[in-house]
Amino acid sequence: MIYPLPAVLVTCGTMERSNMLTIAWTGTICTNPPMCYISVRPERYSYPMIKERMEFTINLTTAAMAKATDWAGVRSGADYDKWAETGLTPEPGVKVGCPAIAESPLSIECRVREIVHLGSHDMFVADVVNVLADESLIDPVTGAFDLASAGLLNYSHGRYFEQGEPIGRFGWSVKKK
Repeated sequence: MIYPLPAVLVTCGTMERSNMLTIAWTGTICTNPPMCYISVRPERYSYPMIKERMEFTINLTTAAMAKATDWAGVRSGADYDKWAETGLTPEPGVKVGCPAIAESPLSIECRVREIVHLGSHDMFVADVVNVLADESLIDPVTGAFDLASAGLLNYSHGRYFEQGEPIGRFGWSVKKK
């Protein structure tokens, strides 16, 4: 019960035939080289798309995207066109063939390095090959990305939450006064 988790939309396939699926089992696993993972049940409609192309995009979601994020997680792309049903906009990937979601504040393009069979889920261990960021969240003076202002969506034990107010920065507890 390690919560909260990010509620992300993973896109896969090609611009001509793509899908999105809601994932909470995701995260960073390495800084150098930059790597992350997603865990997907093999019976999911998107699983063979990811396995065949060995790439996917992790799209962070916001409170404004909460309904679409939930909908994409409870309906199958085998039965619905999730783009049409959610109203989200596919945009071409830059370094991968699958689309990113235009409404996402941050999209992480990934290439699968390894598939680890774990039980109910298989973990796709991936190299980060590109990051697409919403320019409105980049400080024009410092160039820093302000993810705290994005209103990110989190998932905790069956419920969605908008990420809360920051309470400190890394190292603030030991910072000299």
